[in-house]
Amino acid sequence: MHFVIQREQFVQSVQHVNKAVSSRTTIPILTGIKIDASTAGVTLTGSDSDISIESFIPTADEEIEYVDIKESGSIVLQARFFADIVKKLPGDEIEISVQDQFATTLRSGSVVFNLNGLDPEEYPRLPKLEEDQTFFLPQNLLKDMIRQTVFAVSTQETRPVLTGVNIENNNEQLTCTATDSHRLAMRTAATETESDELSISNVVIPGKSLNELRQILEDTDERVQIVVTDSQVLFKFKHLLFFSRLLDGKYPVTNNMIPEQSKTTMELSTKDLLHSLERALLLSKEAKNNVINFKTLEGSVIEINSVSAEVGKVTEKMTCHSLEGEELRISFNGKNIIDALKVIDSEYVHIMFTGAMSPFVIRPADHDQMLHLFSPVRTY
Repeated sequence: MHFVIQREQFVQSVQHVNKAVSSRTTIPILTGIKIDASTAGVTLTGSDSDISIESFIPTADEEIEYVDIKESGSIVLQARFFADIVKKLPGDEIEISVQDQFATTLRSGSVVFNLNGLDPEEYPRLPKLEEDQTFFLPQNLLKDMIRQTVFAVSTQETRPVLTGVNIENNNEQLTCTATDSHRLAMRTAATETESDELSISNVVIPGKSLNELRQILEDTDERVQIVVTDSQVLFKFKHLLFFSRLLDGKYPVTNNMIPEQSKTTMELSTKDLLHSLERALLLSKEAKNNVINFKTLEGSVIEINSVSAEVGKVTEKMTCHSLEGEELRISFNGKNIIDALKVIDSEYVHIMFTGAMSPFVIRPADHDQMLHLFSPVRTY
C-alpha cells in the first residue's frame, strides 16, 4: 500500500474514527485504526464492537484532489500513537507506505515515522444492514435532540436499558425519551421518510454512542439518513458511517407517566429560575441529595430555599410571569432541574404541579416539542 493524502482531510477523518476506538477492548486488533486504500479513495475504520465509525476520503471531490493512490492495500495501525502522530505532522501532505511484515512509514515534511502495523485481515468486517426502516433528519436538529435528552439517561448499570435514549418514529413524528427513573426528558420532531408506512418503536440507543455521534454532527441542515434494524442503528453521512449497537430490554412506557391535570401552574423566566437554583445549590453541594425547597406566596411570588445543617441557609424570592392554582410546597433535586433548564432554548418555561408528592412537568412556554418530568423529594 502506498498513497499521498492531504493532511487536513486525513486528520479530521482519523479524529472521527478514533472516537470509536477503546483502549479497554478485549480484542487486540480493535485498539487499531484500519486504513484501506483503493482507486476510489481512502477508507478509515475504528470500532470497539459497540460503536463502529467508517470515514471515506475520495481521491477527488469537486475538482479538488485529496489523495494520490500509488498502490492499493490495507493496514491496521495502533490508534493511540497514530492519531497523535498525524495531528502533529508538519507538512500539508502525508505519505503512507507499507512494506513487508506490516512495517509502515509515515512521511510529512522532513519527518519520518516508522510504525509496526497489524494484520488487516484480522479486523472484523462492518455489518451490511437492510435499509427497510429508514428516515432522515437535518444534522443540526439531530444534534439538538441528543443534547436535549441524553443528559437524563441513567448512569447506573442496574437497569442497562435506562442508560440509553429510546426513539420512536410514528407517522413521520420522531420522539426521543431518556429517563433515570427520577427525571424524564422528551423531545419530538418531524422527520422525512421515503416509505409510506414507517413505525419504529422500542429502539434504545446507548447514551455513550449518542454523545460520540453528537461530536461528529455539524450545525448544518444537511440531512443524515438513519437506518434501524433489530440490533443496530446506522447514521449515514455523505462520507461517514456511524454504527451503534442497540440496548436489549423493554423500555418503560413513559406516556402514561405524564400528568394531564394540574393543581398549580406557573410561568417563569428560564434564565432567572436557572440562576436562582444555581445560587440555592451553592450551600447544598456537600449534601448528596441537592434538595431545594420551593413554595408559592401571595401575588405571583415564589420562594426558593436550601438548607445545609453544616453550612447555613439561603432564601430567595422571585416573581412569576404568571401563577395560578392552589398553594404549593414542594422539594426537589435542584441539580436535575438545572440540567433541564440548560437545554431549554426558550425565554420562558411553563411549570405544571399536580401536588406536593406527585411528579411535575416543565416545558418551554413557546412550543410543545419538549417536556421534562421530575419526581419530588420527600423531606420529612
